[in-house]
Amino acid sequence: MLILKLAFKNITHAGFRTWLNVFVLSFAFVLIVFTEGFYDGMTQQVKDGMIDSEIGGGQFWQKEYDPYDPFSFEKSHSPLPNALLEEINRENATAILIVQAAIFPKGHVESALLKGIDPEQRIVNIPSMVLKNNADTAYIPGLIGSRMANNTSLKKGDYVSVRWRNINGTFDAADIKIVEIMNTDVQSIDRGQIWIPLNKMRVMLQAPEQATIVTMKKNAVYIPSVNNNWIYRNHSYLFKDLDDTMNRKKMTSAFMYVLLLGMALLAVFDTQVLAIFRRRKEMGTLMALGMTRWNIIGLFTIEGSLLGILAFVAGSIYGIPIMAYLAKTGFGLPSMIEGVGSAIPSILYPKYGAGLYLITTMILFISVIIVSYLPTRRITKLKPTDALRGKLS
Repeated sequence: MLILKLAFKNITHAGFRTWLNVFVLSFAFVLIVFTEGFYDGMTQQVKDGMIDSEIGGGQFWQKEYDPYDPFSFEKSHSPLPNALLEEINRENATAILIVQAAIFPKGHVESALLKGIDPEQRIVNIPSMVLKNNADTAYIPGLIGSRMANNTSLKKGDYVSVRWRNINGTFDAADIKIVEIMNTDVQSIDRGQIWIPLNKMRVMLQAPEQATIVTMKKNAVYIPSVNNNWIYRNHSYLFKDLDDTMNRKKMTSAFMYVLLLGMALLAVFDTQVLAIFRRRKEMGTLMALGMTRWNIIGLFTIEGSLLGILAFVAGSIYGIPIMAYLAKTGFGLPSMIEGVGSAIPSILYPKYGAGLYLITTMILFISVIIVSYLPTRRITKLKPTDALRGKLS
C-alpha cells in the first residue's frame, strides 16, 4: 500500500509530463476502439442488409450458376425439385430466374440482368408487389433500383426495350415499363438489374417451372434435400468474400494500431528512463531506509501502470460520449462509396461491444506494464552508495 501511495504521488506531481503521456495513450485507445467498432458496425450492417434483401436464410443455386461469370446465366436454370416446390408453396422460399440481356435506354445499349421473381413473395425485402399491381398485358412491368435509374436515366413510367435469348438460343425482344424505382442499400439487387414477374420471365425464356436461385426464408430451420442440379449455399459461403475483405482491412488497420500504440508506449518508455536517471538520489535514499531493489522496481512499474489506468479513464471520459453519439446517429459515407459494388449503407452505425472495449483495455494495460518494467531492470544492479552519489551502476 505504501508503494502504491508513493507511486500515485509521484505521478500526480510530475505535472505536464504525466498528462501528456495520458493523453497520447488515451488517444491511441479511443482510436483503436473507434476503428474496430467502425468495421464491426459496417460488417454487421452489410450482412443484415444482404440477409433481408438478397440471401435470406441461405440459397439454393442451380449447379451451373456462377454470379461472377455472366456466360453461365444462359445455362444456369433447371426445373425445381419437389422439395423446393413444397417450400415455395409453404412460403418458406422464393424462386428467382436470371438471364443476361441487353437494354436500350435513351437510344444507347447497355448490358443488364433480367431477374424474374414472384410478385407475392415475402422472403426478401424487395417491393415486388408493384409487379402484381401492374398486370396490364400490354407491357411487361419492371422494377429497378435508384442506382440503376441514375445510370440509365430511366424514370418511373418510362419504357425500355430489352433483348434476350431464350433457352433454345433464339433472340427475342420486348418493351418493359418501369413501374417503380426502389431505394436500397444492397447494390447487388440494384445496379444493372431489372426485376419482372417470374411467370412472365418463364414465358419469355420458354422455361416453365424453372429457376436459377431459390432463396430460403430468413432464419430458416429446415433445409430440404434436393437433387444434384441444385447446391445449397449457406451464410458462411455467401459471406466469404465479405469476411475476407473485412479481415484484410482489419489486418491493414492492425499495422496502424501497432504504429500508433508504439508511439504512445515510446513516450512512456522515455518518461521512465528519464525518471530513473533524474531520481537516482531518491532511489538511494529509499534503499538506505530499507526498501529493496525489487520494491523500487515495483514502484516505477506501478507508476507506469498508473499512466495506463489514467489513460483508460481519460479515454472513457471523452471517448464514450463521442462513440455513443455516433452509434446512435451514425455518420454518412462519401458518395464515392457507391461504386464499390457492396451492400454498404449510406449511413453507417458503428458497433461497440463490451468485448471490444475489454480486449483493447487489456492490450493497452499489459503493454504499458511491460514498457514500464523494461527500463527498471538496471535497478537490480544498483548499489545504494552509488545511488546516493547520483550514479547508476
